[in-house]
Amino acid sequence: MTEESKDLHSIQNLKGVGPKSASSLNNLGIFTIPDAVMHLPFRYEDRSFVTPIGDTAYQVPVLIEGEIMKSTVVFRGRRMLFTEIYDGTGKLTMRMFNFAMAQHKALEEGKMIRCYGNITPGPNGKQMIHPQYQIFEREQPIEIEDNLTPIYPTTSGLQQNKLKKIIETSIKFCEENNLLKEDPSKGSYSKFGNLLETLKFLHKPPVDTNITDLIEGKHPAQKVLIKEELIAHMLCAGILKNELEGRTGPLMAEESGNEGSFLDSLPFHLTEAQKRTWREIKIDLTGKNPMRRLLQGDVGSGKTLVGALSALHANSNGWQTALLCPTEILAEQHFNSFQTWFDHLGIKTELLTGSTKAKDKKQIVKELAKGEIDILIGTHAIFQSGVDFNRLGLTIIDEQHRFGVHQRFSMLEKGGKEQLSPHQLIMTATPIPRTLAMTVYGSLETSVIDELPPGRNPVQTSSRPDSLRDKVIKRVEEVCLTGKRAYWVCTLIEDSEELEAQSAEELFKEISQSLPKLKVGLVHGRLKKDEKDSVIEKFRKGDIQLLVCTTVIEVGVDVPDATLMIIENPERLGLSQLHQLRGRVGRKANTESHCLLLYKEPLSGMAEERIKTMEMTNDGFQIAEKDLELRGAGDIYGIRQSGLMDLKIANPIRDSELLVEAQDEALELSRNETEFAETLVKRWIGNRVDYSES
Repeated sequence: MTEESKDLHSIQNLKGVGPKSASSLNNLGIFTIPDAVMHLPFRYEDRSFVTPIGDTAYQVPVLIEGEIMKSTVVFRGRRMLFTEIYDGTGKLTMRMFNFAMAQHKALEEGKMIRCYGNITPGPNGKQMIHPQYQIFEREQPIEIEDNLTPIYPTTSGLQQNKLKKIIETSIKFCEENNLLKEDPSKGSYSKFGNLLETLKFLHKPPVDTNITDLIEGKHPAQKVLIKEELIAHMLCAGILKNELEGRTGPLMAEESGNEGSFLDSLPFHLTEAQKRTWREIKIDLTGKNPMRRLLQGDVGSGKTLVGALSALHANSNGWQTALLCPTEILAEQHFNSFQTWFDHLGIKTELLTGSTKAKDKKQIVKELAKGEIDILIGTHAIFQSGVDFNRLGLTIIDEQHRFGVHQRFSMLEKGGKEQLSPHQLIMTATPIPRTLAMTVYGSLETSVIDELPPGRNPVQTSSRPDSLRDKVIKRVEEVCLTGKRAYWVCTLIEDSEELEAQSAEELFKEISQSLPKLKVGLVHGRLKKDEKDSVIEKFRKGDIQLLVCTTVIEVGVDVPDATLMIIENPERLGLSQLHQLRGRVGRKANTESHCLLLYKEPLSGMAEERIKTMEMTNDGFQIAEKDLELRGAGDIYGIRQSGLMDLKIANPIRDSELLVEAQDEALELSRNETEFAETLVKRWIGNRVDYSES
């Protein structure tokens, strides 16, 4: 696709897509209209018939329809919305814990409502908790879908219905403009006519399609695309490797004279795993070729210190270091650590983020270009044009999956010298299953910190049903009154930052009223940065004992004295995100820490298995493997968790039998059909996915 056609096919040119929607779509990796068509469902629901309420069974997802008899807000420990629905055969209550008053007003008595969800037993008989619903007038009946309903990965500000309409409009655009009509397999392993027809089928499978095959990724239409997607990811690793061949790495052969004094200044000793990974990295840094190394380590394992040793070595050899972080909270945390470690050695560290004042930024840019700044720590602001280094020798990328390939390549050009590629150390606390690593990382060297610092105790994890909420609140009070600190994490089923903030505010009010003896703070995504920083700092100092928060604290908040975490509605999160959240406690040596998962009954089989896994192990690699097995790569590493790769349909564990075959075909295409190989990479990956080699 040429640059001109990219502009022509930009998602912003699609009818109904404004700047706000375009921004949300970009967060999903959707930049062009064909990208939208390639955004595939991760599951399906059968909403092709309405089941009379009287005939519904428990724990079975169904579509029901009836008249709204009444809708009331009640307070039973917390605010809830109860809506009674009657269809002539029986009565059902729709129950909501997180809702806006606008939703309550819309649920008017006498209007009709259609709901899809699981039937569970409630205090007044059958109920649905937070179902998907649609309100309509009695005289204006709505059509029943004649296909299986696709459910898409989505993001804040983009609801399912809006996303579906965008995808439907995008499909029509591609049909009218003859896009995506190539045969993806060139006739070798597809019974479908062309790529667009295959995609159309998967966006709207007929009702008689085997839904089990679709959910398990076994349908022939899926197999075609699964194999192609795996091939595309394997091809991209090879393409990037070729791009970097012929480049040399910055010369860092000299031993650092400051390493010994730096290590002696620390109040602790390195673990054996830290020593081993540092030796591996140092060998790379002293070689002629640019280092491309992935450093994996669970939350709290000490990756940052190994990164600091790398920066110290680069400084001793006359090179600058850039440390890139996905959030300002994490960047500020690293900046404070590096300043503490290096100020007495005369090493100048600076911080550059989107919040840096224009005057300060101008000074930083000036000093950076002169080589007066040794280590620059920052967010995406470092990628901006005009931010140029004098002698960039090392880039360290923390939580690397948050950065795209175009950004990563832009760092190569900031090295100050043609054909010189800065060494690159990529750090992640998100463990990467071996099967996933095989798919996306290829020849990238990997180091693993597989032990915690001495005295660091594993977080003890347990679970309780929400019916024991009052006892949990009392226990939190007891813990905080002993001088310890706690997080109470609020999660929300809807992908809306506004609703999530509202939900956190309601929880804050509930907890504050229930625990008048405690100082309670609140942090969510809609707070201004200064407010957020102020609350977190008070929590760190102990002026706030209990922090009510959303998952915004998942990365970068480091409060060692926090020893207890309550995660509300853990059934709504994947294992990897639960593990990341849990890693905010247990960060102080010789201190016991606890994580309590407060779930809503009844649990689905998958949610129950996730909670059991959290209780059984603190091993991030086991958790990542289990998460991949349960949910699929696209779901785990997708929208909420900004994951490692944007797999749309493939699952490296489920589809492991295709990996070797896909590798062989990727090699064949790269040798004999380079044009088609590039087409595949652009089609499936474009600029959206992390490339470890960039």
